[in-house]
Amino acid sequence: MADTSDFRTGLIIKFKNDLYTVVEFQHVKPGKGGAFVRSTLKNLKNGKVLDNTFRAGEGIEIVRVERRKYQYLYREGDFLICMDNDTFEQINVPKELFGSGVNYLKESVEVEILFNGTEIINVEIPIFVNLKVTETEPGFRGDTATGANKPATLETGAAINVPLFINVGDVLRVDTRIGSYVERVKS
Repeated sequence: MADTSDFRTGLIIKFKNDLYTVVEFQHVKPGKGGAFVRSTLKNLKNGKVLDNTFRAGEGIEIVRVERRKYQYLYREGDFLICMDNDTFEQINVPKELFGSGVNYLKESVEVEILFNGTEIINVEIPIFVNLKVTETEPGFRGDTATGANKPATLETGAAINVPLFINVGDVLRVDTRIGSYVERVKS
């Protein structure tokens, strides 16, 4: 049985009958009383974050997960079809496991799927993706002093706010965690 001395960032543990990943932790030894571990845990099913304090040396259950690289192929209803890069086997992954970043995924993007045995626990998508602008209003020369934004539609159908100098056909780097413009890659 593992204990709190085995904590490390990214470790997946079973806590309160759910799977959590350790986001951050800190070993604390106060001058009076016993040592403890202050931790921030993120639920793998629903993404909720909670703070918890463990006594030093308290037993924890570490869950061994397998990470496999898959290629996202296409959507089919409430599922996304992904292909294993090694065996070429295709699996149906529920759309909700991809989180809000699913709106920025285009075909053939590589994702990482976490398995607990045969059960899919979570899907990790790339933090940054490059997408082409398919629709936006034209920007006007000299209109950049205000730092204003305008709406743009990307090739996946997602809408984000972009600076005024962005035009149709530009390729943008987009942050999938918050769904925002990062930079223009190609024009």
